[in-house]
Amino acid sequence: MSDLLRIAVALDAQGWHPGAAQLEKPTSIRTWRRLIGSAEHDGVDFVTIEDSFVRRGSGHLDALLIASAVAPATSRIGLVPTVTTAHTEPFHVATGLQTLDHASRGRGGWHVQVGDASAEAPLFGRRDPAELSTGLLLDEAADVIEVTRMLWDSWQDDAVIRDLATGRFLDRTRIHDVRFHGRFFTVEGASIVPRPPQGQLPVTFLAHDTPDYELAARHADIVYVTPSSDESARVIVDEVTEVSKRVGRPADSLRDAVQGEPLRAYADLLVLLEDTTSAARDELARLDDRASAPFVSDAQVLATTPGDLADRIVAWHALGYAGFRLRPARLPDDLVRIGRDVLPRLASAGVHRAGDEGGTLRARLGLPRAPNRNTDRATLSLDSTEAVA
Repeated sequence: MSDLLRIAVALDAQGWHPGAAQLEKPTSIRTWRRLIGSAEHDGVDFVTIEDSFVRRGSGHLDALLIASAVAPATSRIGLVPTVTTAHTEPFHVATGLQTLDHASRGRGGWHVQVGDASAEAPLFGRRDPAELSTGLLLDEAADVIEVTRMLWDSWQDDAVIRDLATGRFLDRTRIHDVRFHGRFFTVEGASIVPRPPQGQLPVTFLAHDTPDYELAARHADIVYVTPSSDESARVIVDEVTEVSKRVGRPADSLRDAVQGEPLRAYADLLVLLEDTTSAARDELARLDDRASAPFVSDAQVLATTPGDLADRIVAWHALGYAGFRLRPARLPDDLVRIGRDVLPRLASAGVHRAGDEGGTLRARLGLPRAPNRNTDRATLSLDSTEAVA
């Protein structure tokens, strides 16, 4: 394991606490540019942008479009929007994320979200929510990820030749059709977007239990997990290791069975930061009162000081966590605190280096540029049973 960890920040429209609405214009791209620009300036490695088909609060913008709009205004930070796999077509997922990677010059990623079937299915009217079990949605997500990766590889890196002498823009022999016949959909043909600058965008997934860990182990580059204590942090790392070994990754390195690269485990923590612990707890109580209910989250809620948070990150990094995704309870307050007060402490401890370097998100995460699985074959064929093998 590298001595250096990576820090991501998960951005929601108004902050993660429902009582924390501070932003005047959460649906303004200028607001998002300020937030992500601040994170980039302070050395955050990448941001994830939350999204859902379900309306939240006063509404929110599409995460993939936010990332694409912010990309030209940033130069170093990774941009990882949430894109759901239920009710979306793999072709649109693939091309939208490819476009983001081109717009950001190789800093795009994908936060896979399975979705809330009972709340989202009525918006589309094509599927009965009662039939959408968690297991079925995870199986569908696996196929969507696999087909998206296949579409990213459907163009070779040198397919665009721009040969002025012959008037040829593309070499058709370097564009390969995907033929996927699965349980949920059929895809035949190639992407309309040239291969992403990174080859394959980093794929991330939030996991809470064994079936989630299995999906991440087979298909993701980063798995976000939600420890609630030092003991659960150890237990979760052990389980992810065991699941990874079961699906074909050696337990000592959590190596990806498909890409041949490490699966990075990141701990998710929801943070509210003040100068003293008592002030942080008082602020949490105030937000709970504003929201008319105690705040409950899937991730541990830490109302604490920047120093205590930094100490916890260092301790859990020693357990095997390659990074941390911090969810600011309030925006912009806790985002500012992370950059101003937490990251310098981690740098002083020797476990994090501010992300000053350029290059791709894969490079920042320690992932080499992905080879094209389709280079030597004219057609990439797969059925859904092979996709998860």
